[in-house]
Amino acid sequence: QVLLVESGGGLVQAGGSLRLSCVASGRTFSSYAMGWFRQVPGKEREFAAAIDWSGSSTYYADSVKGRFTISRDNAKNTVYLQMNSLKPEDTAVYYCARRIISYSSSWPVAPSEYDYWGQGTQVTVSS
Repeated sequence: QVLLVESGGGLVQAGGSLRLSCVASGRTFSSYAMGWFRQVPGKEREFAAAIDWSGSSTYYADSVKGRFTISRDNAKNTVYLQMNSLKPEDTAVYYCARRIISYSSSWPVAPSEYDYWGQGTQVTVSS
């Protein structure tokens, strides 16, 4: 069983920044790609960013590209999401997730490609 715990959410004004953290339990964290998703009530969970097992490759949704940065520290079993230039439309519950082991070369942007999820952290951006 893997436990993912997010933190760092909160209320911020438009243009501001937040850094989300996600700590994973277990000793195999460094073997898995990780992702961040977000969800607003009544809408499907939306992909935001993903990072490979080593941290050397990243991928972003167009909606966050250039503003968000995903990174990881395998020694701390932690993945981060640095969010800059926040907009009101970034308001959502943010989730981290562990990618299911796959030999696909495509970046995992669908929730079905992830097996473990955190409980989420609320990010609210005021205008």
